[in-house]
Amino acid sequence: DGAHASAAALRALRARHGDAPALVRTRSGKTLLVLLDPPDLRRFYAEPVSVLAADPPQKCRGLSTHEPDPDGDGAGCVRGEQRTGRRRMNEDVLAAGVPVHPSAGPILAAVAEEARHLTAAGSLELSRARHAVNRAARRIVLGDPAAEDDELAGWLTQLRAQDKRPRGGPRRAARSVHDKARARIGEYVRHAGDDTLAGRAARHGDPEGAVDCEDEARLWLLAMDAVPDTLLRTLLLLGAHPCEQDTAAAEAAAEVAAGPARGELPRLRACVRESLRLYPVVPDLIRVTRGETEWRGVRHPAGTSVLLPAAFHQRDPERVPAAHVFVPGRWKNPGADQDIRLAPFSHGEGRCPGDQLGLMITAAFCAEVLRGHRVTGTRPVLDPVGPLPVTLDPHGIRLALTRR
Repeated sequence: DGAHASAAALRALRARHGDAPALVRTRSGKTLLVLLDPPDLRRFYAEPVSVLAADPPQKCRGLSTHEPDPDGDGAGCVRGEQRTGRRRMNEDVLAAGVPVHPSAGPILAAVAEEARHLTAAGSLELSRARHAVNRAARRIVLGDPAAEDDELAGWLTQLRAQDKRPRGGPRRAARSVHDKARARIGEYVRHAGDDTLAGRAARHGDPEGAVDCEDEARLWLLAMDAVPDTLLRTLLLLGAHPCEQDTAAAEAAAEVAAGPARGELPRLRACVRESLRLYPVVPDLIRVTRGETEWRGVRHPAGTSVLLPAAFHQRDPERVPAAHVFVPGRWKNPGADQDIRLAPFSHGEGRCPGDQLGLMITAAFCAEVLRGHRVTGTRPVLDPVGPLPVTLDPHGIRLALTRR
């Protein structure tokens, strides 16, 4: 498939060019400078946006901040030219770098209540996971009343589906949906409790008027789209690895009595990280040089697109031990979070400020499932010792659940 072909092409590039960045031309005629060696990856992450600016893809999901589309219809990655004030607000609201969010109590309560939808039947698939997670997301961002707002849920679903922005009538319709969703979200923002993300944003303050709380709240809701996919993949991987599942379930059971430590779940977080290493939300990162730059002695003009194939590097058997195997324990190693080869949440200025919150929410959903149920059957069936597939379409995942 495409992922296999891409990995093979990158291996062939490295065989021809060694570790030096390779300049390639795509089928569309676009030229890319492809990074093949960890030192170049380190530079990619370390360069400021004044040197390497973001070139956001159509989709950049994951619990991160976003830069709104000029037309207001979509969201691109944060990583480029967002204002300092906006970034600071997102770091404060999402509690960047803090393992257990300050609003963990209400957030985990919402997750626990909505997780009942996951286990209401004897099986679990993407539509059920999305329903539960999206309800929880509306509660976490806007407050409990938003969970029942099916009209807002429908508008957000339409916005999620707008991968392309056609002109004419459809574009006007997209604008209309965006405006209706924004207005409804604004109503919730005005009455948001202090423990919601919207309430935290309102308390943060914005003397320069650079941050629009309604748009930020909408983007946080859209950003949580990564959670259902990652949740299903993580449970699928645990279903294929019974010992890992038993360890994670024991941690989930013990966490009930953890008191102030609730929300930490280090083993389950490692499982989620490993799932994202194997199946990253954003497999390729692209930046554009703002001025002339030099890579390994070769000068490249301003406007050069620089590609970091993150999915390839995270599963590169020449550089990553057990690259195609589910090994959550690797994330317990000192420095694993700073390992430049492994970047499920990126590094440097582009690191997702919502990484810890996203981990907490996803691990909590996994824990709620595993406390009372065991994943006893999966589709697709994975080989627990052989190489895992390069891609896992969440639409094709079916999990059989039995009560413990």
